Amino acid sequence: MNKPKMATEKGVPSNSRVLMLLAQLERMNGEAMMRDVEMARQVTTKILHLIQTQEKSGKEVMSKGSSGMEVILASLESSRDVQTSLNILYILIELLTVGRGRRVGVFVSKGGTGILFQVLIFASKELPPSEELMLQLHSLLAKVGLKDRKFGVKARLSGALNVTTNLMKQNLQNTKLLLPCLQVLRIYSANSVNAISLGKNGVVELMFKIIGPYSKKNTSLYKVALDALGALLKSKTNARRAVDGGHVTVLLALYLDWHRNDSRHRHMLIRKGLLVCLRNITNIKLGRKAFLEADGMRILYNSSTECLPVRTLDPLVNTSSLIMRKCFPKNRMPLPTIKSAFHYQLPHVPAGGPVAHLYNQPPGVDDVVDESDDNEEADTDTENDEDEKDQGILNDDIETDLNKLHPKRSLSRTYEELKVYRRFFLELSEDFQGYNFDCSKTTSTTSSSTPFSSLSASTQSSRPIVVPTAAALSPKPIPIPTSQEGYNSIKGHCTQPSPSAPTPTHTAPLTPLELDTIHLSKDKDKKQDVNVATPDGHSNLSSFSRSLPHGQMIEQELMHPLECVSLKDSRDLNAEEGSEGVKQEESPVNTTRHIHSPLLLGGIPSRRVGGGGSNLGSDCGSEGAEDEGGEGAVLEVPDTALLLPLHDPDLYVEMVKGTRSVPQYAEVAYPDYFGHVAPTFKEPLLERLYGVQRSKIFQDIERLIHPNDILDKVVYDLDISSNPLIEDNGESLRFNSQFESGNLRKAIQVRKHEYDLVLNSDINSNHYHQWFYFEVSGMRVGTTYRFNIINCEKSNSQFNYGMQVLMYSVQEAISGRPCWVRTGTDICYYKNHFARSSIAAGGQKGKSYYTLTFSSSFSHKDDVCYFAYHYPYTFSTLKMHLSKLEDLRTPQIYLREDVLCETLGGNSCPLLTITAMPESNSNDHICQFRNRPLIFLSARVHPGETNASWVMKGTLEFLMGTSPLAVSLREAFIFKIVPMLNPDGVVNGNHRCSLSGEDLNRQWQNPNPELHPTIYHTKSLLQYLVHIQKAPLVFCDYHGHSRKKNVFMYGCSVKETVWQTDITASSSDLQEDLGYRTLPKILSQIAPAFSMASCSFVVERSKEATARVVVWREIGVQRSYTMESTLCGCDQGKYKGLQIGTRELEEMGAQFCMALLRLKRLTGLRNHQNLLDLESDIIGTHTKAVSSCSTTYVLEEDEPSFLEAIDYSAESDEDAEAENELAGEVNENQDQLSDSETNHRDQC
Repeated sequence: MNKPKMATEKGVPSNSRVLMLLAQLERMNGEAMMRDVEMARQVTTKILHLIQTQEKSGKEVMSKGSSGMEVILASLESSRDVQTSLNILYILIELLTVGRGRRVGVFVSKGGTGILFQVLIFASKELPPSEELMLQLHSLLAKVGLKDRKFGVKARLSGALNVTTNLMKQNLQNTKLLLPCLQVLRIYSANSVNAISLGKNGVVELMFKIIGPYSKKNTSLYKVALDALGALLKSKTNARRAVDGGHVTVLLALYLDWHRNDSRHRHMLIRKGLLVCLRNITNIKLGRKAFLEADGMRILYNSSTECLPVRTLDPLVNTSSLIMRKCFPKNRMPLPTIKSAFHYQLPHVPAGGPVAHLYNQPPGVDDVVDESDDNEEADTDTENDEDEKDQGILNDDIETDLNKLHPKRSLSRTYEELKVYRRFFLELSEDFQGYNFDCSKTTSTTSSSTPFSSLSASTQSSRPIVVPTAAALSPKPIPIPTSQEGYNSIKGHCTQPSPSAPTPTHTAPLTPLELDTIHLSKDKDKKQDVNVATPDGHSNLSSFSRSLPHGQMIEQELMHPLECVSLKDSRDLNAEEGSEGVKQEESPVNTTRHIHSPLLLGGIPSRRVGGGGSNLGSDCGSEGAEDEGGEGAVLEVPDTALLLPLHDPDLYVEMVKGTRSVPQYAEVAYPDYFGHVAPTFKEPLLERLYGVQRSKIFQDIERLIHPNDILDKVVYDLDISSNPLIEDNGESLRFNSQFESGNLRKAIQVRKHEYDLVLNSDINSNHYHQWFYFEVSGMRVGTTYRFNIINCEKSNSQFNYGMQVLMYSVQEAISGRPCWVRTGTDICYYKNHFARSSIAAGGQKGKSYYTLTFSSSFSHKDDVCYFAYHYPYTFSTLKMHLSKLEDLRTPQIYLREDVLCETLGGNSCPLLTITAMPESNSNDHICQFRNRPLIFLSARVHPGETNASWVMKGTLEFLMGTSPLAVSLREAFIFKIVPMLNPDGVVNGNHRCSLSGEDLNRQWQNPNPELHPTIYHTKSLLQYLVHIQKAPLVFCDYHGHSRKKNVFMYGCSVKETVWQTDITASSSDLQEDLGYRTLPKILSQIAPAFSMASCSFVVERSKEATARVVVWREIGVQRSYTMESTLCGCDQGKYKGLQIGTRELEEMGAQFCMALLRLKRLTGLRNHQNLLDLESDIIGTHTKAVSSCSTTYVLEEDEPSFLEAIDYSAESDEDAEAENELAGEVNENQDQLSDSETNHRDQC
């Protein structure tokens, strides 16, 4: 080492005594120190005395500009005298004890760590080595090791590991020396390579000698020893070594001893250290097996239960919980297959696609329990680095190819192929000659069609459709006539069943109320236009509309009678039958309609799928036995017409007739039939109670501890297609999900009032479990039931952050309060013990499902209730709303409904055109009409995102309104709207996919006309608009978001994408109109639920096949957005702290329209110089300041990392926890995201 020249800081007196002594010591460095040992001792002793007695002396040595530290280290390095070395070590200890770590940092930067290791190696060669010197060296190493990032590497390279290990082996009874050695060993072991090396040298066995047997002597030594052992056991090799040595039993016995004897809880850190060792051992499969064999579950469960009353012992309870959950034996999901319970045969299966992979699996291997150690230790070691890891993932996903970042219109189809879509843009060629612009609505000849009424008739199934009922809800049921004469006398006439209708069984006690047996009247005066684009690009035109304008040619005309289904009012029935009416109770809704119930079986409506069977009763015209079982209840339907102008139960039933489902649903759910009136009261985010997750997890662990208490009784199973509802003695709840959009595959009663629920996979898929919608009956008033949905897949959920499930009570609806309400207590979401097959997890092993658990009680006897993930909005509901919207049309509104195409499942995909009629048929007015900019809107590509449909409903109602703003908006734009891109997924209760088993919002780049018809034809519409120079001004796809609050937008920006990457780009590459930010900024100013801070305008590689990116890149629409609405609630603005409801969602849809109107006013100034200033003002920034705008970019999943800050009292979901050893401090992290399934794309 080069000899440093003594320097003094400016302002420090040169005659300072300590500096003079340091200068003297500097001159003695090297050989002089070895020759004059006594002088070296005297000088170092004097320096030590000054530093110990005068605070200013230490400051002078450590002051900036002083070379005192270099002199001291050089002297230590050259000293060969034990006493001199000890004096210097004492000096260093005094200097480094103060300074809040800054002095230690200086020591490390000067190479002090390496010099200490050199002295340690030299001292170890002395036989015997100086105990005091070894003690002080290790004490100093323990102090500086935590500040030196390369401490472990330096120790290994210098050979210090073996020195410390041998010293410990020789001094097991010397606690004074052993303690600093253990402190250094703990730091050594933090390096994984060192830990393995130490394990090979027998340190693991050595540590178990130190920590056992139980003794309250030297507790500080035990604490450090356990910390060191815990660090060593993070290595899988060392963990296996501990298991092979039988040390799991030792650790459990020690923990039990400390638990029993530490009655005053003074040694909680020792108990915590033992648990940490067990936690690290059980990271490997061998360790978990040994833990179970040693009865570890029972030991930790009993000890934790005893600790629960003491709040300061929560760290012990939480760590015990983590260990028990990890060691809980992995179980298969209780299903015959993880594929959907329903099968739909595709016209062809793309080779190499997810469906091909799914069905190429041999039978019985689609659900493989894999207890691999993969990802487990990684989860533990990287928990504290999670943010950095996610950051890396994010940057990897951001698009860096500048060629792809610059939108270039790329039309894969020629105009000749696309011109067939001209028929969907009749408004662009209509001349309105012969129209009477002064006529009323009833005589207006505006091209308008409502295809869904006719489609429901032309495509209706002959199967019976069960209208909602509640047998026990009416004390005096009115019998339903079962003979054909009875029906004729009441209904007037009925249609004959088709030859394919199921044969009725005359032994059935009751007759169901079937749609085909309800009064049908044909309105031959109503006709409609239906344009159906077929996969080959041609269109079939079904015409049932008013007369078309002259000159418009129709390729094909399909005439079908329009059947209008009407359920007669009970007063008419009473008049015709002469029967007595049922007295109705008072309710907030003044009038009530009575509708006869369908088949009742023991007071409960029969549930069947697909028609047929003995308990379906008879079709129209058949006779049934008239006995006491032939009486059906009268269902009181609240008349909500004033509150729900777009809802009509009779019309809804009619629409259900034309809806096709894979299971052939034959039943209507009460909430969809009655409708939903948004409650007037506020529904705040649920405050999470302390320890709720822990208590739920302990109840799960009790299943293993006390297996005899578990019923494990299947009460509902869709895999039993003949009769999913398994009858019992009435002690269990009854479940049902066999209706449109329903999703519940299996219900298992595990305790008297607790049920495990399994959701159905998306059809042609083996995953995507999130959406649920099911019926519950047979409950007891005042009893609290616990429901566990056990096959959720996402690693976190807003259910952990205040979101509640939705419940609909039929009793409340009949009382005049038909509404979905947020409900549920003790709600939490956590990883469970059901293994997720690597086949369903994209090849990732060691994954688990997650549980959503909630508790609920019921207020009404004999009620029928429904639970849902979010406010349901079925395809039949959409059709009903569209039909009712037609009734709102005034002569000034141009409304046309077309059928864009037919889906795989045979359902129609509606396309709406809404604008204002021209003022007259003059050339100027017609020209202005045709030149209006287009707005293209779509929604519900993901079936489980029902909030998108409610937002769309708000948009449609606003557009069809009579307010001056609505009139101005229609006069400003032509709206093209596809309100439901995935009808099949919605009908069949899917969460993410269509019947093709694919996420349709990942098919926009190259949609298949057979497998993805709605995407194919929607994209073709946009491509056609490009060809005719009418590309939309705005494209927006409505979505829902499950892991973020508020409403926000994703857009596309070259500049903001480049800012998040390392690529270099010229100023010309970054030239971009700021207009893409205008619309979201307007929304942030007028919509209280909208959050600009949550918006992102970054383009990601994983999203290149989504609607937003494809429309931006290929169609060239600058303002191409995804608008995401929360499923939970808001954390800012007017609705802060509240859960979102349909009123707020519909309001958001209306406010989107208002934002478009304001955008129109801005873009109307396009030719003016001050436009950019106007946009800059509304954006709140100028061009130069844009770079400071925060941008939230997204992960591989569609949803950004869920990092909402909240403390759940150490209820971490992962195996890792913060190494904070302060007694009583609870510092566990929230449910981790490191286990997120990146192979599945969730939100858009």
